[in-house]
Amino acid sequence: MTYNIAVLPGDGIGPEIVEQAVRVLRALPIDLTIQTAPVGGAAYDAHGHPLPDATLALAKQSHAVLFGAVGDWKYDKLERSLRPEQAILGLRKAMGLFANFRPAMLFPELAKASSLKPELVAGLDILILRELTGDIYFGQPRGVREVTEGPFKGEQQGYDTMHYAESEVRRIAHVAFQAAQQRSGRLCSVDKANVLETSQFWRDIVIEVAKEYPDVALSHMYVDNAAMQLIRAPKEFDVIVTGNLFGDILSDTAAMLTGSIGMLPSASLNASSQGLYEPIHGSAPDIAGTGTANPLAAILSAAMLLRYSLNHGELANQVESAVQQVLEQGLRTADLCEEGTAAVSTSEMGDAVLEALK
Repeated sequence: MTYNIAVLPGDGIGPEIVEQAVRVLRALPIDLTIQTAPVGGAAYDAHGHPLPDATLALAKQSHAVLFGAVGDWKYDKLERSLRPEQAILGLRKAMGLFANFRPAMLFPELAKASSLKPELVAGLDILILRELTGDIYFGQPRGVREVTEGPFKGEQQGYDTMHYAESEVRRIAHVAFQAAQQRSGRLCSVDKANVLETSQFWRDIVIEVAKEYPDVALSHMYVDNAAMQLIRAPKEFDVIVTGNLFGDILSDTAAMLTGSIGMLPSASLNASSQGLYEPIHGSAPDIAGTGTANPLAAILSAAMLLRYSLNHGELANQVESAVQQVLEQGLRTADLCEEGTAAVSTSEMGDAVLEALK
């Protein structure tokens, strides 16, 4: 079977890191048709919109999308609908990408690179499942209005709306329980049910869904406590499921436990397992073009693409093993280097992974 892969490199370091991930995919014994299209600021410069129709069509017709990163300070003055970041939101909505898999696994060789004590993070292996298409990011109404009564009458007021439909909560809950079944059988649902009606609704639905998974131990935690526990005792967690806003924050918190945000891949899936795969680190325009970016998160995202959308788990294992090998060899990009040690470049790290794959 030939698989169609849409490659959207984006801005900043996106093209550099995606190039290495594509090199890895091309080196594997699998038939791929890889097509590239602009997205984000690059697409705005070329076509006047961060998500051109042709780019969206290519993504929707693919088996999977390999995404780099979008954004640059020079686009900050554009109206919100034209900013590079709207591309990723548009792709999530148009493709129905509701389940965001954010693994946070610490490679043993990087224990000293974490900001926490090695004994707290050694052996860390967490999976955060973030609902991706609902919550306050997409809720309507939203905007800026004039207050017409009360203590702030006459002032301008910004407002957003948080809400979840029952079906949205149920589908991400099922994904989370099934993921927990494949791991240790423990699932922690994170919310803010002591304050937010939306969170209480979320908790009630998750409890209902739990009845279908008697082999999974369900617990609940408020988001502020979850943030604290991720720093205090991160290995107490296994699978976490939470909403869009809380998942955005907690997954980046978990990323730093692993030594560098440059090591963290992610997968965003729809109901058909069509997915968008991207490193979580962003476009880093300050280092774009310097050859210092870490491509391992993009390469590990390609491994997730193989596993979740193409059903080639063995090939995914090979890619992840190759990453493990280069770390065992002591190779580090600048974000992972200890003081006084030499860093390899983006392309040199890609070369090393390809060599390990052999």
